[in-house]
Amino acid sequence: METTEKKIKRSVLKREKRDQRKLEAASGSVKAKLTNVPTSPRKMRLVADLIRGQRVTNALSILRFEAKVGAAKLEKLLLSAISNWEAKNQDKKLEDADLFVKEIWVDGGRILKRLRPAPQGRAHRVRKRSNHVTLVLDSSMGAGEGQESVNTEKETK
Repeated sequence: METTEKKIKRSVLKREKRDQRKLEAASGSVKAKLTNVPTSPRKMRLVADLIRGQRVTNALSILRFEAKVGAAKLEKLLLSAISNWEAKNQDKKLEDADLFVKEIWVDGGRILKRLRPAPQGRAHRVRKRSNHVTLVLDSSMGAGEGQESVNTEKETK
């Protein structure tokens, strides 16, 4: 019942993931960040899950017609990431690049703490949450593992 595999610490996994992101940033993927968005991270993750792994044109149309709170902000962020890609790759055309949303993650931002009056002289704390969104775009021509996820998604639909 002895296992030879050693359990890896969470801090080591985080460091490896961070180093992987740095390598990908140098290899051609483009990143865009949105900080201190005044909606809760939970609500924003619902919208972010809709566009994860989608092609850019499909993701834009999803966000344009989505009624959820964070859709307009994410649409603006996606357009910003596209313009970052165009600035980085001036010699390539956007139509030929076949961009897709490689990664998108939502982290919690700062929390504003307010007090709301409650019965019998008490007070309840109201936490007004915010979030940070990071979006990574990549072209399917130069992607290794990201290309597989897009292709499998195409086959299932």
